[in-house]
Amino acid sequence: MTTFLIVAALLSAPASAAKAVSKTGIPYVADEKAGPADLVDAIRARRPGHKLWNLDRMLLNSPGFAKGWNTMFGAIRGQLSLPGMLREIPIMAIAVITKAEYEWVAHEPEFLKAGGTQAQLAALKELKEDPKLFDPKELLALRLAVEMTQEVQPRQATIDQARSLLPDAQVVELIGTIAGYNMVSRFLLATGVDLEATP
Repeated sequence: MTTFLIVAALLSAPASAAKAVSKTGIPYVADEKAGPADLVDAIRARRPGHKLWNLDRMLLNSPGFAKGWNTMFGAIRGQLSLPGMLREIPIMAIAVITKAEYEWVAHEPEFLKAGGTQAQLAALKELKEDPKLFDPKELLALRLAVEMTQEVQPRQATIDQARSLLPDAQVVELIGTIAGYNMVSRFLLATGVDLEATP
């Protein structure tokens, strides 16, 4: 009887109800228990609709870590000279290589907002360097992301090409963005962060 009641309760729970723990069993911090307030406000300010994501709820297990994360990714997303497409192409490639579905789903709208197309998304799912779909800078960003993610140390020829196409500030920003989002995918996978619930 008890098992029946538990199953019935689970089946009657709304699909959008927040989970208490991730796929790997690490707890999410409930919105009402998240703190400190100024940190939560800063995280919410970066999110659509000012709502916390499951990634945020995971990070808030360690407010100090969450603060550093929010500062770094706030800078990557809003304070660099690197064009949006050169940021989002590597993020999508990293999501494919590392099989980080959360990263892909979270960034697909950002990719399209930055000017990406559905045809480019399809190519990125296959990691295709298609010169008909991507310009030389975009192809370079994709190649660098693949090399840094699969082999860690990119080829010097790729770095040289980056420096021939972009100012050094943007080369550093591109490398930092790729390194940062490799960290994101590894964090998501190891902590088991679930996709956001759909309303």
